[in-house]
Amino acid sequence: MRVSVIGCGHLGAPHAAAMAELGHEVIGVELDPETCKILQTGRGHFYEKGLDELLATYVPTGRLRFTTSLEEAADFADLHFIAVGTPLRADGRGYDVGQVVGAVRSLAPLLTRPATIVGKSTVTVGTVARLQEILTEHAAAGANLVWNPEFLREGHAVEDSLYPDRIVAGLTSPEAEKAIREVYAPILARDGVELIVTDPATAEVLKSAANTFLATKISFINAMAEVCEIAGADVSTVAYGIGLDPRIGHGGM
Repeated sequence: MRVSVIGCGHLGAPHAAAMAELGHEVIGVELDPETCKILQTGRGHFYEKGLDELLATYVPTGRLRFTTSLEEAADFADLHFIAVGTPLRADGRGYDVGQVVGAVRSLAPLLTRPATIVGKSTVTVGTVARLQEILTEHAAAGANLVWNPEFLREGHAVEDSLYPDRIVAGLTSPEAEKAIREVYAPILARDGVELIVTDPATAEVLKSAANTFLATKISFINAMAEVCEIAGADVSTVAYGIGLDPRIGHGGM
């Protein structure tokens, strides 16, 4: 399958490399010329375990390439992953989705044939509906939208892209589901990887809920550390002990 990954930062570069590892022909779009030049040499512009090895394997073969041209990606690919940054807003109340909106708005009029747009970035609830309006208005050839949020651990982005514990797909059409099943077919063929098919709004909320719950676990164990300090207890043992309960788990503590 021919895919593009728009935005090749800490989310997009590992995802592009993972897609090449899964057997797809991949073009990554990175608008920063210096960053793009580094990626074109077959190495990453930041450290992520396993990333340089995959880049060094697939860039020389041409299966994975990088460009600053969105037009080139639009002409090449049938499925486009949006993996641009969504930093927290200055007021801390949600994410700045300006880059996501800008990427979709720029890509839509360049599509000369039906395509599938797959959002990976973490977004504020309600963003997908806004993006669908943009695609409906500007993608003359037609485009299916999917929200496929990432659940990556820092330092393990390549591993988590290739071996996810679940794949969430907020769909807008049956054609979109077909495209998602095709692009993730090698992963879905393994035992134990569930594809959660839902609507875009649910996918947005699911990602937000996961982030919030993990943050709650960290806040909780930090509070327990204060209790342990006062009581003269060992917080590491407390965390280990409560984590043995499968309803709680050790992850995120």
